Amino acid sequence: MTTVQSPPARTATIRPRAVARTGLYAVLAANAAVVTLFAVQAGFASNALVVVGRFAGLYAALLMAFQLLLVARLPWLDRRIGMDRLTNWHRWTGFGLLWTLVGHVVFIAFGYAESSSLDPVSQVVDLAETVEGVFRAVVATGLLLVVGGASARRARRRLAYETWHFVHLYAYVAVVLAFTHQVAAGTTFTASSAATAYWYGVWGVALGSVFAGRIVLPLWRNRRHRLRVEAVVPESDDVVSVYVTGRDLDRLPARAGQFFLWRFLTKDRWWQANPFSLSAAPDGRTLRLTVKAAGEGSAGLRRLEPGTRVFAEGPYGAFTAMHRTRPEAVLIAGGVGVTPIRALLEELQGHAVVIYRVGADRDAVLHDELRDLAHAKGAELHLVTGPPVPDRLAPDEPIRLVPDIAERDVFLCGPPPMMNAVLGSLRALDVPRTQVHFERFSLAG
Repeated sequence: MTTVQSPPARTATIRPRAVARTGLYAVLAANAAVVTLFAVQAGFASNALVVVGRFAGLYAALLMAFQLLLVARLPWLDRRIGMDRLTNWHRWTGFGLLWTLVGHVVFIAFGYAESSSLDPVSQVVDLAETVEGVFRAVVATGLLLVVGGASARRARRRLAYETWHFVHLYAYVAVVLAFTHQVAAGTTFTASSAATAYWYGVWGVALGSVFAGRIVLPLWRNRRHRLRVEAVVPESDDVVSVYVTGRDLDRLPARAGQFFLWRFLTKDRWWQANPFSLSAAPDGRTLRLTVKAAGEGSAGLRRLEPGTRVFAEGPYGAFTAMHRTRPEAVLIAGGVGVTPIRALLEELQGHAVVIYRVGADRDAVLHDELRDLAHAKGAELHLVTGPPVPDRLAPDEPIRLVPDIAERDVFLCGPPPMMNAVLGSLRALDVPRTQVHFERFSLAG
């Protein structure tokens, strides 16, 4: 085979992730300022506790809309930030939302109780019975507390994903109830025509983003591309590659390193959606995913028949060459995490070093492909084997294999313990954070 030297890689002068992150912060800050302005223009209540409670309610409404934007799976944001980071931001924003909602209820209850003969709890009951929209707000708060409790780390570990996801759907019910409460009882909402138009715009953009990103776009793409299984190829006893074809795949904006949520439409699998990365760079004709049997769902892929219809959501993920900052790269893979790494190697330009960490030689999925591809592109391939403890990718090993690692981009994918160990090694080697690219695909589902 003739070795083909890749041309020098073009790197981004402005980091896409920084642009997107700054843009999100700026949007949130600007809207917080607008909300504050409209609240001041609407005037203050005579009771300071009620004033604080109303501000807490307004900021809670804004955070709720921001929450929807973070999980809308908008392509522009997802390609620049990544679903895992957006999901993490969504989680922490959710805890902030819960605290502001609790503050809204507590301050309003104590504030009104000061001017009545009722205790705070009885005051909430009285407001729910006599003021339009308050009962809906109480129900929305209760639903969000349930969702927040299910999202706490300890509860999340004990719940099956399907159960957690079902509980999470109640958040959308809470959003609708909270919006109708704001329309009915929000003094700032009705204070001026400008405030009314603003809040309708905020909720319209937030809900419209979710509807477009999570329903309209996937339906439209699947109707256009009509994906089907072309072939199922065993790679080893417990690893299989699935080749998917369809119409106009050259117009599908997928890149090496990204993943889809795949549904294979058979009678026993149509309801299951699994996040699997592309294991080959998209060529406009087929998409390939390579999966290791880790459960009944992934093991069942071996039994798929050619011609099976496929519904795929995506592409998702920021684990792509878009985020390169240096002309040369290091690609570090662990186990079946080699699949996006193999796809990236195919697409990347410039010199690359591939480090593949496995327990034993027999565990090196796609090793022959990697070896041939590395030879064709003039890349280096290192297979690192051995038990997970002690870790073979401690600082001494990466610097031995790649002496100039601090001058390269590092793309990392593998099991969480291995990734955490490598990230620690990279910090010890003073590799700048802006040059380290990874995505925790386990959060994508």
